Amino acid sequence: MWMEIICGIVIYQLVRRFFYDDEFSDVETSDSTALFSVAHRLEKLYGGKAYVGLRIPDADTASRQDIDVVLVTKGEIVVIAVKNLSGIVTVTSDGSWVCEGGKHHTTETFPDPLAEVKKQASVLESYLEQRGVTLLEGNLSCKVVIPNPSFRTIHAFPSEVITYEDWQQLKPVSKSKLSGWVKGAFSTGKEMQESSHQKLNFILGTAPTWDRVELKSSKIVLGEFLEFKGKQEDTLALRNIKRSKVDRVSIQKTSMFGLAPSRLQILYSYRDYRSEGSSGAESKEVTVRSSTEVLFQPRDSTKMKKFKLSSLVSISLSA
Repeated sequence: MWMEIICGIVIYQLVRRFFYDDEFSDVETSDSTALFSVAHRLEKLYGGKAYVGLRIPDADTASRQDIDVVLVTKGEIVVIAVKNLSGIVTVTSDGSWVCEGGKHHTTETFPDPLAEVKKQASVLESYLEQRGVTLLEGNLSCKVVIPNPSFRTIHAFPSEVITYEDWQQLKPVSKSKLSGWVKGAFSTGKEMQESSHQKLNFILGTAPTWDRVELKSSKIVLGEFLEFKGKQEDTLALRNIKRSKVDRVSIQKTSMFGLAPSRLQILYSYRDYRSEGSSGAESKEVTVRSSTEVLFQPRDSTKMKKFKLSSLVSISLSA
């Protein structure tokens, strides 16, 4: 009889793990994941460094301007808006995009993406000037990238809009020879001085960003970390994980099947303000119950989410 009970518990855990334990099924992770996918591909194609999920202070509005991706190469800075749209897109007289269909068979209207990314570039340029970097003429450009294969339209977009078909045609190029099409797509500026290039990377590497959680399913959610939830013993063990002190948290499971509660090994590294967004040498380790949760506010969502630590790979915190 005990053998049957144990087998039943094991089968229940397996079924729950593979069919019911996806607490992220109602979270829109595809857009955030698309940002990192686009950034990674651009780095491979053109070199340089891509910064994702920036929140640049806007002095005019006393708020923060969200920027999807900023690609920095020796030749220029490209501010990129990623529109992971699925469905048929039409353009209205005021430049807005109307997307019909898609995964949820709905109709959504988006303000003119090209006008928005130009505004983001203007805010970024002002921010860089405030921090001591003045860009040369032609060093700053804007693009809208549509990486979704389910995107459809009958409209002809300006060259700053990279449709899915154009996105697929991008090829790796050498630093010494750029094709005419690539020059028109992503390279227009003069090469920056090494000192300016290094300072620019430092500024963007230390600029405000969204927090992010990485799921075991290789998906990423951008948003704002709020707090840990769980047993008092566990929340007390995690009390030192604050954005002012810590920049990254890694989660590892320490036990597999069994009747005893599963435990998680939590590794967190202290922030090093002297270097470009990298962790300091000092790190700490604690162990908590797998039932411990993270309270997180996803980007572009009005609802807060509770994520189980056991479903995460890491948490990155912005300063």
